[in-house]
Amino acid sequence: MAMTAKASASQNPVPAGLHVRQLVKHFGGVKAVNGVSFSVAPGECVALIGPNGAGKSSCFACIAGQHPVTSGTVEWAGQALNGWPAAQRMRAGVARTFQVAQSFEALTVLQNLQLLRANALGLSAWTALKSVEIDDCMAGLAQVGLQAQAQAEVTDLPYGAKKRLELAMALAGIATPRGPVQTASSQPGASAVPAPRLLLLDEPAAGLSSTERHDLMRLVKSLCAQGIAVLYTEHNMDAVFGVADRVLVLIDGCIAAEGSPGEIAQNQTVQRRYL
Repeated sequence: MAMTAKASASQNPVPAGLHVRQLVKHFGGVKAVNGVSFSVAPGECVALIGPNGAGKSSCFACIAGQHPVTSGTVEWAGQALNGWPAAQRMRAGVARTFQVAQSFEALTVLQNLQLLRANALGLSAWTALKSVEIDDCMAGLAQVGLQAQAQAEVTDLPYGAKKRLELAMALAGIATPRGPVQTASSQPGASAVPAPRLLLLDEPAAGLSSTERHDLMRLVKSLCAQGIAVLYTEHNMDAVFGVADRVLVLIDGCIAAEGSPGEIAQNQTVQRRYL
């Protein structure tokens, strides 16, 4: 019986990555998103682009859980995320950032990360932040180049630093507590594996200078190299070409083109209607 169950599990593995299946979003009589399907694999960096009014923001908001879908499914690591609140998504390893950087301005840079870690660990909101995972949070700040500003108040940071802080906060919220974890279906004696993580970045380069965009997107690529799946929207093409592994072009609520940045740059429909 045990051998049969094990064989069945190996024949039906949990699908890795993000899977968007026939996503539809209507606002009254307006069909903003009309049957969008695509996948993002662990370690893959995928850009979602398109002209204004193409449905890109609505599609992203549905995937991130900001808007309820009209129909279709958004699946992550074999679980349908439809209707899940942000806290539940973060526990599943899914975090997002916003076009305008979101952080707690009255706190220090370090306290912003500590607050996210306290939430991820299920600690009370009244826990003294000064005692929450200082070493891990400092490591998170070092990853985005903000360790020197750890004790600075967020309100005093330049905007580019606030963008990097927001990214660090997203990572802190979905960091695996206390090292690797195993799923309930893991076999006894099997090696533990890190929990899968997905970053949804809403125009990460918006409002940044050319140098800041380059530095931030290089950081995003380094996260993909760690196995994190990344889906992002963007209008700055220098944050797409040379960065994304794959590009999805949304036009009139549908995927009009999909491929490598080089393929998208040569696509006549994309050139005519967007680029």
